Amino acid sequence: MAIITTTHLSFPLLLSPYPHHQQQHYLKPIPTVSFRSSIRVRAQGGVDKLGDFGARDPFPAEVASGFADKVLGNVDTEHKILIPNISALSLSQQQCTPLSPFQSPMSTTDAQKLLKKVIGWRLLEEEGGLKLQCLWKLRDFKCGVELINRIYKVVEAAGHYPNIHLEAPNQVRAEIWTAAIGGLSMNDFIVAAKIDDIKTSDLVPRKRVWA
Repeated sequence: MAIITTTHLSFPLLLSPYPHHQQQHYLKPIPTVSFRSSIRVRAQGGVDKLGDFGARDPFPAEVASGFADKVLGNVDTEHKILIPNISALSLSQQQCTPLSPFQSPMSTTDAQKLLKKVIGWRLLEEEGGLKLQCLWKLRDFKCGVELINRIYKVVEAAGHYPNIHLEAPNQVRAEIWTAAIGGLSMNDFIVAAKIDDIKTSDLVPRKRVWA
């Protein structure tokens, strides 16, 4: 990279107040210096691809689009990178938290709102409180065992375990609730969302394709 600085000097001539026939002896150039510096950053090889200070001039099509009018903010605009809070994260990205046994279980209204964020789960209202339930129809018994193993790996990392039943010939049933508070908590929906992320496409029955 090379930085090229150019300086231009101008010397205007001022005529002295003496008679015309004597002016030739008293013409004195009085220098006034004006500086005009230009700094350009050039790539090796002398080709200016970036323009002044590393920028380039907009292309005609960009100027015609009026892209500059669509940019909000001034030169002193402060830009911040905001870290999303927990409410902005999906349920599967959140972590289970310890609960107090004195905490009240989740209401039916709140549970129905969160139910829209998990796939394939439904609410069960039983004497022991609300529960989440999900059913999987699999290709065979062996695929059912494989799904249970995959679920186990996920819930073990979360530290919150559902009840899982392998029902012949090819069905798996999972139920989640927080027994310590006698109903549902946020932890149950977090685990349900994590289970939703498990790959099952290789375990479900293959669709018959007709020619």
